[in-house]
Amino acid sequence: MSDLVFWKIPGQNQSWVSEFILVGFSSDHTTNSILFIVFLLIYLSSVLGNGLIIMLVCLDTQLHTPMYFFLCTLSLLDMGYVTTTMPQMLVHLLAHSQTISFAGCWLQMYVFGALGVTECTFFVVMAYDRYVAICYPLRYTVILNWGLCIRLATGSWICGFFSSLLHTFFTMSLPYCGPNRVNHYFCEGPSVLSLACMDTHLIEMVDMVLSVLMIITPISLIVASYIHIAMAILKIRSTQGRCKAFSTCASHLTVVTLFYIPATYIYMRPNSSYSPEQGKQISLFYTAFTPLFNPVVYSLRNKDIKRAFVKVVGYGRVDL
Repeated sequence: MSDLVFWKIPGQNQSWVSEFILVGFSSDHTTNSILFIVFLLIYLSSVLGNGLIIMLVCLDTQLHTPMYFFLCTLSLLDMGYVTTTMPQMLVHLLAHSQTISFAGCWLQMYVFGALGVTECTFFVVMAYDRYVAICYPLRYTVILNWGLCIRLATGSWICGFFSSLLHTFFTMSLPYCGPNRVNHYFCEGPSVLSLACMDTHLIEMVDMVLSVLMIITPISLIVASYIHIAMAILKIRSTQGRCKAFSTCASHLTVVTLFYIPATYIYMRPNSSYSPEQGKQISLFYTAFTPLFNPVVYSLRNKDIKRAFVKVVGYGRVDL
């Protein structure tokens, strides 16, 4: 059976592919079975870990603060993020067919990009939260009132879904007349773009501008926030006070590093130097491992989360 499936554009001689084939990691059945077990455990752990944080924050009134509201939103983003790619990848690891429709690829690319950019923007919001908490501790709840928290979270979502719409529209509006084998485990922009039947330099320039806006700008704002935070921490006289202030930022810095380094490597490179095999491996960091590590990093280093967990497990309820 041919790998290529086309639809005919009315009134034109050009045909476009109607589906893509996601190559994945391996064609060996045994290897794919092992990968299926590994990625299934990663996916279930990510969903359960992030779901647990959302549940604890919702149930325990002592966690109804701006910091934990943002942490709850991050967990919701991570759950959506990993669910966009992992379930289909798990199916393809066991199924004989690894196809995805053109519309399905369009939708996956859009939702994945939207959640990814939202998370990029949201890390800036969380950095601002830490900045206010350490630099203006007495005015923390006044500055970060619930109205501002909701506006910041909503703005991050709007920014993510709007910018992803631009990226996806420019990528998927290109002609794809074959081949249709995407050397990836999901429809990620650079991998799909490499199959376009035309010169893509202009689209690459548009993508680069969007990448600068959505990656470099948030990183710059986060670095600026932590410069002010570091200056404020150095002014604290007691060593214990400095360590406590720094520990509240360590978790955020860890997850930011795990997310931004691989994302920068993938999306800040020109398409001509893109390596599909490296792309697949590096993409795992922010598609699979970051949603897995975020709950671990925040829960293991956070006494409030651990206290709420013990409260729920020990008593079966929390005081609302």
